[in-house]
Amino acid sequence: MNEVDEYITGFPPEVQQIMHEIRRIITDAAPDAVEGMAYGMPGYKTHSKPLVYFAGYKKHIGFYATPTGHSAFAEELAQYKQGKGSVQFPLDKPIPYDLIHRIIVFRALENSVISNSKPKKS
Repeated sequence: MNEVDEYITGFPPEVQQIMHEIRRIITDAAPDAVEGMAYGMPGYKTHSKPLVYFAGYKKHIGFYATPTGHSAFAEELAQYKQGKGSVQFPLDKPIPYDLIHRIIVFRALENSVISNSKPKKS
């Protein structure tokens, strides 16, 4: 069991199920993403740049796709409580998996473009 597995198993089964689905969405949408723990939560990187993070809380799932993932989807995220660089998906409402997928695809493409636009070192 790795650190992310251990993190997820620390939550009630219904929250674990949500976290496993978010994890699956991340790995499907960004198969080259590197998984690890950062800031005490599961975090993913592509092209050595942060992609997204997520965390479990008592009443919500925190999702972090900073900086641009939140601004690019601001209208759709407006219905959710937000903090600086975070959005809270309440556990008592349907989790917007399709929106999460689209944000991840956006961030992965963005990281790829940024990585490919930098001059190569000789």
